[in-house]
Amino acid sequence: MSFHASLRNTAQTLFQRAEEFFDVYFGGNNNPLRHLGAMGLYFLWIIVGTGLYLYTVLDTSIDGVYNSIGYLSSDQWYLGGILRSLHRYASDAFILVMVLHLLREWAFGRYYGFRFYSWITGVPILWLSYVSGISGYWIVWDQLAQFSATASTELLDWLPIFSEPAARNFLSPVSLNDRFFTMLVFIHLGIPLMLILGLWAHVHRISRVDYLPSRQVMLSTLGALLLLALIKPALSDAPANLAVVPAQLRLDWFLLFIHPLTDATSPAIVWVMLFAATILLFVLPFLPHPKVEPIAVVDATNCNGCSRCLADCPYAAITMGPHPDRPGYKLAIVASELCAGCGICAGSCPSSTPFRRQERLVTGIDMPQQSVNDLRRQLEDHLARLVGHTRIVVFGCKCGANADALAAPDTAVISLLCTGELSPAFVEYALRGGADGVLVASCRDGGCEYRLGDRWTAERLSGRREPHLRSKVPITRVQQVFASVNDNKVLAEALCEFRDRIEIQKDFDDPLLPYVRRNTHHA
Repeated sequence: MSFHASLRNTAQTLFQRAEEFFDVYFGGNNNPLRHLGAMGLYFLWIIVGTGLYLYTVLDTSIDGVYNSIGYLSSDQWYLGGILRSLHRYASDAFILVMVLHLLREWAFGRYYGFRFYSWITGVPILWLSYVSGISGYWIVWDQLAQFSATASTELLDWLPIFSEPAARNFLSPVSLNDRFFTMLVFIHLGIPLMLILGLWAHVHRISRVDYLPSRQVMLSTLGALLLLALIKPALSDAPANLAVVPAQLRLDWFLLFIHPLTDATSPAIVWVMLFAATILLFVLPFLPHPKVEPIAVVDATNCNGCSRCLADCPYAAITMGPHPDRPGYKLAIVASELCAGCGICAGSCPSSTPFRRQERLVTGIDMPQQSVNDLRRQLEDHLARLVGHTRIVVFGCKCGANADALAAPDTAVISLLCTGELSPAFVEYALRGGADGVLVASCRDGGCEYRLGDRWTAERLSGRREPHLRSKVPITRVQQVFASVNDNKVLAEALCEFRDRIEIQKDFDDPLLPYVRRNTHHA
């Protein structure tokens, strides 16, 4: 194993452990570590909303800018002061979750293949975020702003882009005028617009994007920011004075860390580190990586253009075009560069039912590495070998808990690309074929490798999404368990509890037994 792969696996393990720890207290839907992208967008909207108000009271003259900002924290602390603090702390939080989101996606290997576009478009967002954040500190024009402006221009002067050193503008009080702050406001407002455009490009190839976290998370986060704003409000330092070198400053390490780094090294080293890190982020998708799953294949004869695969695809890899053989009908078309190879589309196809009387089952859209026909044959083979008083079929996910460890004479295990690949008809087929129960082991809520597999499976089994489990199927004989890679014990305990519950039911005169014991014969 290469050093890069080893480092990434270590980081992935750390993230998994942290996410599972927070799951205990928050659950998957409310776990911020599982929704870092949505958290970042939420913080961005707080920044934009509070920033619009701050802009309305800002005096961009060289003499009035400091006093107009100070007015918010002193005379209007109950509104402007709180909004200023929210703006400051939401900016720090945005940087934090953005970096965590980048590290998490890298740790889980989500930067190549069908995720290439999202990764590449995300790199410029880092630069835009930091430039916007640093320029925001300049607008306050206190001693911290003076220090940052001087340090930043000295860093920029190392690059051969200015005919004269930019740092000269901060040598004396007469060097600046009102146009400087007008330009700053223009930069500080213009860059976030570019940032929003970059975020749109970052996610526009992903369907059903979590633009916001859950309501509970949003309210809790906003409450925490408000509490922080009241306990430790954002305040200005002494007014800037270019004739004096600032001595003691309250540095924001989230946004202004680059200045101490420059002081400790040199502008040349800092630029080399920044450019090297940026190039590395761009190059990562081109490095050797595990083999990408084969993409979905459409069979025009069996595709009726129902568009269910289009609705369920997590990465907008499917579009509908004219059917070549049926005028007026649609045909699913798969974009190879966007397909994740997850099989969720196959699970959504109405023709992916094992009850069709075909020697070789062909569905409208299928996965070549694990076709619906292979899945039916595999299930039939397992059912034929099942023995014991309570026979259970377990459909596991290759990205979740190790379901294969549950295999036993009375327990058949079938591993899927994703549980979203499972058509509910296979659950009914297993029960009709002699199984007493069917256990579906999905990834944890918010932890699906393909984003929506666990969610679609739950909705299909509960009858809230097509194709759904038929109402005549005894729901007491079906259970979905949410278990991640480190939840092997949880999955084993869930199987034992499920088996015990079925055995208790069988001790009574269960009217459902004739259903689950009935065998199905195929032509």
